[in-house]
Amino acid sequence: MTGIAAPRMRGGPAPLACSHDDMTHVKLTWVEKQIEHWIRFGREAHNQILDRRRRIVSFRPHAVFAFVRWAANEFGTITSRIDIVRAIEPGEPHQTLPFVHPGGEILLKVEGWPKVENVLRHVDAIEAIGIDADAISPDHWRHVHNRMVAGYQPHAYTLEQHRAFLLRRRTEL
Repeated sequence: MTGIAAPRMRGGPAPLACSHDDMTHVKLTWVEKQIEHWIRFGREAHNQILDRRRRIVSFRPHAVFAFVRWAANEFGTITSRIDIVRAIEPGEPHQTLPFVHPGGEILLKVEGWPKVENVLRHVDAIEAIGIDADAISPDHWRHVHNRMVAGYQPHAYTLEQHRAFLLRRRTEL
């Protein structure tokens, strides 16, 4: 046994980048046309490249990000999914999510490429009006999730909604 392998052999998890801090870490893998995990939006606080196919991105508490996962085999797509997540404070209740440590508050969870593509178009529309998708009201992402689960088109996010959200957030501080 080598010194590097010994801790993992005893059942300890492989260390995450900066696991001693209060950030949320997302493991990303990119194997062209097999496994493709990426961040669609969100302000990364740290980015650690593990090798040419894997990296770990980290987000500060309260940061919102979109995590897209897609996988395929020789027969076609196995899974496609997008999760919009709010990074948590240490000790805050949270939901677990594969490849996200320790987890987060899941604002939107969609599976299946047509629905994922619809969410990506929604993100594009928000960015087209000049708003960063990670800066909008978390309630809007919940709205998009609920409408899509019910089989309806979500309502567009508007500048008026965004101004109201910013004013509400300012009064809560």
